[in-house]
Amino acid sequence: MRVDQQLRLDEQLLLFMDQLEALEEKRQRLNSLIEEGWFSIAKARYSMGNKQVSALQYASEMEPLVYVETSVLEGGTAEFKCERKENETEELKNNTIEDIGAKETGLRKRINTKQKGVKEEEQETDPQVKTKAESSTPEHRDPLKWFGILVPQNLKQAQSSFKEVITLSAEIASLQSTILATRKELQAQMKEKTQPERKKE
Repeated sequence: MRVDQQLRLDEQLLLFMDQLEALEEKRQRLNSLIEEGWFSIAKARYSMGNKQVSALQYASEMEPLVYVETSVLEGGTAEFKCERKENETEELKNNTIEDIGAKETGLRKRINTKQKGVKEEEQETDPQVKTKAESSTPEHRDPLKWFGILVPQNLKQAQSSFKEVITLSAEIASLQSTILATRKELQAQMKEKTQPERKKE
């Protein structure tokens, strides 16, 4: 029993040390990505100007492109996952383009002078339908579009680095939760080991 208990304790300790090492590596990677992102933003401000890259260019209505989902596992550890909504917006844009193409294709008829009144009524209702369709489809969801169409490469690099920061921070949070759980298990095994030794004394 003592040998098995000692082996389990050693395995738990090795697992705990591996998790701490992985956490340290991920934190170093996170810090370097944040530094790269802010350095790229500083370069973009230098090339475009301070007023061109600031909070004044933010959209009036902003919707999140990334959602963080939390789930509790069997061991009591929390798991964090990032879900991006960029693919859904691209699918919606593709669907709207296909619908417009399908509507425009077909035969056109010449309208008589009698049917002009009906055509004018349809034209009055058409802009409302178009505005509803355009408002339902999320356009310019990419935050880079807030700063213009031709954005410098430094701003794109900053966006990619901060995207990686979001996913890495979720991984770090889930890893910290597993580290806390392994530490509790390690402490419980240490108590089990020390209790029989005290009884013998």
